[in-house]
Amino acid sequence: MQQRINRFDWQDITGRMNDNGYAVLENVLAPAECDSLKAQYDDNTLYRKTIVMERYRFGLGEYKYFSYPLPQAVEQLRQAVYPHLAPIANKWMEVLGIETRFPATHTELLDLCNAHNQNRPTPLILRYGKGGYNTLHQDLYGEIFFPMQMVLFLDDPETDYQGGEFVMIEQRPRAQSRAIVLQPRKGDALVFTTNFRPVKGSRGYYRVNMKHGVSEVTSGQRHTLGIIFHDAS
Repeated sequence: MQQRINRFDWQDITGRMNDNGYAVLENVLAPAECDSLKAQYDDNTLYRKTIVMERYRFGLGEYKYFSYPLPQAVEQLRQAVYPHLAPIANKWMEVLGIETRFPATHTELLDLCNAHNQNRPTPLILRYGKGGYNTLHQDLYGEIFFPMQMVLFLDDPETDYQGGEFVMIEQRPRAQSRAIVLQPRKGDALVFTTNFRPVKGSRGYYRVNMKHGVSEVTSGQRHTLGIIFHDAS
């Protein structure tokens, strides 16, 4: 997995993150790996908590938080991707005048989370059926939060489901909100900002808030794997 992640052009990804707040990485997982993760969805020994979205008015669907130890692929993705994102995150903090800095390795980030009593794993797998959707939100979970996260698409939007687009809303100060609608393919990963990104204006950088969600699934079934790098309190 480390070699697979390292083969991407991270200079280009850094540019896309800086310009747009997101980047699509194609073919991170093979189809068989996607199918294996989906097949484990009903094995409740792997999960610490199940959330039925409509109970909390989060949308319509279900997701499950993994327990430690994480499945090998999930753990490897966390460990492999984080070191490429940490320098981007630190530059964002710098240009926005925020004192927070993130460590170079994911192990060190988890140590920081543990020091603030955040020790519950946050990676999750989500399932939506027909009519399912997810309201706009941000995944923060505690005092310590890494400003970027990743979602991996485990189904094909042409053959397995329709609708269910990934939606982001960018909220610039004193301007109308902008919608970004994406539909990555099976095995692709989307890296995106958890809650804000810097934008350069005439007087320097300013903060643009972003939220994300999922549009209504009109047919079929949609599964995704969410990789959040910080742990929860």
